[in-house]
Amino acid sequence: MAEYVGAVDQGTTSTRFMVFDHGGNEVGRHQLEHQQILPQAGWVEHNPVEIMERTNSVIRTTMGKLGLQASDLVALGITNQRETAVVWDKRTGRPYYNAIVWQDTRTDRIASALEREGKGDLIRHRAGLPPATYFSGGKIQWILENVDGVREAAERGDAVFGNTDSWLIWNLTGGPDGGVHVTDVTNASRTMLMDLETLQWDDELLALFGIPRQMLPEIRSSSEPQGYGRTTAQGPFQGEVLITGDLGDQQAATVGQVCFAPGEAKNTYGTGNFMLINTGTELVRSKAGLLTTPAYKFGDQPVVYALEGSIAVTGSAVQWLRDQLGIISGAAQSEALARQVEDTGGVYFVPAFSGLFAPYWRSDARGAIVGLSRFNTNAHVARATLEAICYQSKDVADAMEKDSGVHLEVLKVDGGVTANDLCMQIQADVLGVPVSKPVVAETTALGAAYAAGLAVGFWKDTDELRANWNEDKRWEPHWSDDQRAKGYAGWQKAVQRTLDWVDVD
Repeated sequence: MAEYVGAVDQGTTSTRFMVFDHGGNEVGRHQLEHQQILPQAGWVEHNPVEIMERTNSVIRTTMGKLGLQASDLVALGITNQRETAVVWDKRTGRPYYNAIVWQDTRTDRIASALEREGKGDLIRHRAGLPPATYFSGGKIQWILENVDGVREAAERGDAVFGNTDSWLIWNLTGGPDGGVHVTDVTNASRTMLMDLETLQWDDELLALFGIPRQMLPEIRSSSEPQGYGRTTAQGPFQGEVLITGDLGDQQAATVGQVCFAPGEAKNTYGTGNFMLINTGTELVRSKAGLLTTPAYKFGDQPVVYALEGSIAVTGSAVQWLRDQLGIISGAAQSEALARQVEDTGGVYFVPAFSGLFAPYWRSDARGAIVGLSRFNTNAHVARATLEAICYQSKDVADAMEKDSGVHLEVLKVDGGVTANDLCMQIQADVLGVPVSKPVVAETTALGAAYAAGLAVGFWKDTDELRANWNEDKRWEPHWSDDQRAKGYAGWQKAVQRTLDWVDVD
């Protein structure tokens, strides 16, 4: 009898495949990075073919290491970097262009034109999102307008679009030979093209971007008892596995952190930071710069909504210290360097490399290090980088409290940066609430596995998932209220210095 669930986690910098048992414990994994393609300032791309090859490779390696067959997996879940847009030829399976990544800012003219023409409020109301370079709609429009032949192919029905979940599912289920073209409500909600209430593509929104409806995948639930399709014998599993879970990465982490009750919140620390608070089956429209988004939809149950605060640059700011500045040799060294000083010595670093996301939504902002004096060292800059991660999360937490009326009692955290003990302590200090990390830190892959397993009855219900959650570590706040207020006032002042830096047409 099959006793495991598989999960593909296709992220911004790497792809991993993980296998979980009934207790929600990791049984095995393999992970591979893919190339970050940076053709010019503000442009970020991935090669979709490389991503698919990496996906096949991590699946084959993990299954081989564990000695498992396709029949050992009860189901497969997919989770993915959201908003990263792929447009491909459904006859050949070849992409027309590289995937345009969520961090890419080339569509700022499209976003600002929508705002200027008074279309912003329609998009906010219908899709729960502000017009921004972050989301997929503008990226599809850019490809249609700038890549030869794609507009005609789309009109013919040959060019199709998907976020990376759709690209993976289509390939795993046969590609040009019968591949299934689907997505789920969480991924569809990140395009600026889906109506949050009907959970369907909206003709008026499609018209704003000039996108033919036939390009788009069918929208399904995040946990699908019938499945979206089966993997093929030619694929990496070398047999049939039913794909029953599909969630954007941050919604998957919300499920993995078992935030199933209204008011429960999690913060994922990856390339960027993403904080979500469950608002139940009620659609809460943000007035404080957050996104309204589906958290998940299990089968034919009502959709559960969330408020989300998305921060573009957090973990990638630490990578920047390593790769561009060369002041650390690895992410782990950022903690050791930052610990050499008691505080930042008055330095603030606002890493607005792609503008500022929630709650500001300012594409004209750019990164700044302020408050420098000759006294400051690379240790102060390293500590300011960790504080920037935490202050950006406070911006979002405060906006959530305004919108939802719910005061955060504890923040559940996950993702790579949670291995940085100092950063998590600063986070508790800055927020003034305890920060709690679970035993299984890979909550994104776990959430995809949970969605897949729930669909086929491997787990009975969400109560059973809740029982799997165990705390690994907790950080209690140490700063005084005065210290907290003073530090945050300095941060807000620093943010103001980054605005109006780039002229957006």
